[in-house]
Amino acid sequence: MAKIIDGKAISAQIKEELKVQVAEYKAKGIDICLAVIQVGNDPASSVYVGNKKKACEFIGINSLAYELPEETTQEELLNIIKDLNNRADVNGILVQLPLPKHIDEDLVIKTIDPSKDVDGFHPQSVGALSIGQKGYVSCTPAGIIQLLKRSDIEIKGKECVVVGRSNIVGKPMALLLLREDGTVTVTHSRTKDLKEVTKRADILVVAIGKPKFITKEYVKEGATVIDVGIHRMDNGKLCGDVDYDDVFDVAGAITPVPGGVGPMTIAMLMANCVESALMN
Repeated sequence: MAKIIDGKAISAQIKEELKVQVAEYKAKGIDICLAVIQVGNDPASSVYVGNKKKACEFIGINSLAYELPEETTQEELLNIIKDLNNRADVNGILVQLPLPKHIDEDLVIKTIDPSKDVDGFHPQSVGALSIGQKGYVSCTPAGIIQLLKRSDIEIKGKECVVVGRSNIVGKPMALLLLREDGTVTVTHSRTKDLKEVTKRADILVVAIGKPKFITKEYVKEGATVIDVGIHRMDNGKLCGDVDYDDVFDVAGAITPVPGGVGPMTIAMLMANCVESALMN
């Protein structure tokens, strides 16, 4: 029977540590400020933005909210980002994705000053990660590393398999596991004999965006299973990319959905914001 990796508890622990750090900065006269920009009112994005504001408030970080209408032009958005880049009182800039179709996400990400890129999406941040230099790491993969470490799950020398190769999760996840001395395989929709590859994993990280895709046939006995997916089923309940009930008895440790990886993403965003005080 699997040990449940409690992302809520671990993220709360991280936020408490950050709260202490921010209070120490404040005592030295250093204030930290995060600017959050949302274009349009996508319901999921609104929930995320709300959670980010709450986390800032709890930790003691100032937050600026830019809630822009759907019809905001690309030029207007880029001008706001450039203005924030130049503001000495703003440490971090976050543009909530997805953006409306008429705006080029790639260009928006590249316009953010890399020293304020707390999401870790700028090509400079990704490049720094790939060659082991200091820089912001995208929040979900960074959170997964913390989940493993704080649950006393050894990464060094372990066979790690990542299912999914997105720029936001799959690729940076593989690089971070490598950084921790894991032996890493990245799989994707074109991988042949996926079950054979995933069954080798001591640590299996699943980020493919298909509800309940990974069943016990994909999982080695005693493996640690990290589920990055989140989907709402027809009955209104949430599920992940892993069939939790099916895999539970095979896995050695597993993250639930909700309450696993999700809370860690915001905790690591807050950690990046605190780090931004040193970058700016």
